[in-house]
Amino acid sequence: MDAGPRSAKGRRTRARLLEAGKAVFERDGFLQARITDIANEAEVSHGAFYHYFDSKESLFREIAGEVEVRLVSMDDIAQHSGGGGGGAVDRIRAANRSYLLAYRREAKIMRVIEEVSRYDDDVRAVRVKRDDLLGLRLESAIARLQADGAADPRIDKRYAAMALGGMVARFAETMFIGGWSYDLELAVEQLTLLWANALGLDMGDPRPPRPRAD
Repeated sequence: MDAGPRSAKGRRTRARLLEAGKAVFERDGFLQARITDIANEAEVSHGAFYHYFDSKESLFREIAGEVEVRLVSMDDIAQHSGGGGGGAVDRIRAANRSYLLAYRREAKIMRVIEEVSRYDDDVRAVRVKRDDLLGLRLESAIARLQADGAADPRIDKRYAAMALGGMVARFAETMFIGGWSYDLELAVEQLTLLWANALGLDMGDPRPPRPRAD
């Protein structure tokens, strides 16, 4: 595969195949998904598929990579953090909410990614890369809190990032894939409380979970 199609039409076709592949994988799972179905969903010929991807595996790995990036992008933190930056606990709360909302949006494909990562080394590597990126971000945040005197200085930032990030990721998987019933806002608040307690942060006045329409 080259770096990608150079023409606008080629880029649009490739984007349609990625979107169609995601829809088919979500609907049929990885093993049952067929290239013919993906091509039909994208409204391209079967042969055209191979102009952009050499297999359904290569298509799936690219989709998985894009989804994993979106999970850690934290795009909606500003929308939910109330503006003005907020304190450390507010930022943790916003990050937890952002991750859970992103996971919920991608839950159908994440179910498939979780399954495929158990036997596909390349997909598993994509997940490890996501975990590493998230871990580095959390390590940096914990280090800043320690430098400011807000977090317990005895805590090893690398171990704490792995443990606390893993807690949120596992909770999201259980909440949106495992079939357990949780209230989103209560989940956000409890995860934030666990984060704050683990780092020794001052929670201030506890914030009651507020109902959400979404």
